[in-house]
Amino acid sequence: MRTSIFLLSAAAALVGCGQSSDNAAADNGAANSAAAEKPKPAYCFFKDSETKSWAAKVDKDGNVVVTGKAYREDARYKALLSPATVSGNTAEVAPTIGPNDTGYAAADNWWSLSQTIPNSQTVDTVTVKCGDATVATLKVPRTK
Repeated sequence: MRTSIFLLSAAAALVGCGQSSDNAAADNGAANSAAAEKPKPAYCFFKDSETKSWAAKVDKDGNVVVTGKAYREDARYKALLSPATVSGNTAEVAPTIGPNDTGYAAADNWWSLSQTIPNSQTVDTVTVKCGDATVATLKVPRTK
């Protein structure tokens, strides 16, 4: 008798844990799409004076190559460019840092940065951002 009451109450509890309402799923979907629209900018590890010499050029395949320099005083870290995001005819890159796996510091702690943006034949403007701040806006020199 006691076992049957226990099984009956366990079955009732499991029924209560069944399917969620459709409204909750719709609310989650709306919240997720709103969050996906505006990503949070990456943290900026550099002061304004710690980046320089930004340039954009076109390689032999028509892809954009972005170059620049970034200063990192602590030689345990090296400056890098985060992967570019392309939207229509504009691209965006951002300097960041990573562990220095080279075993050496850069000359005067200024790291040379370079990144080829794949499939960027239609890009004509590159924005270099550090957090929310725009460090440089580069026009891509294309032959017409």
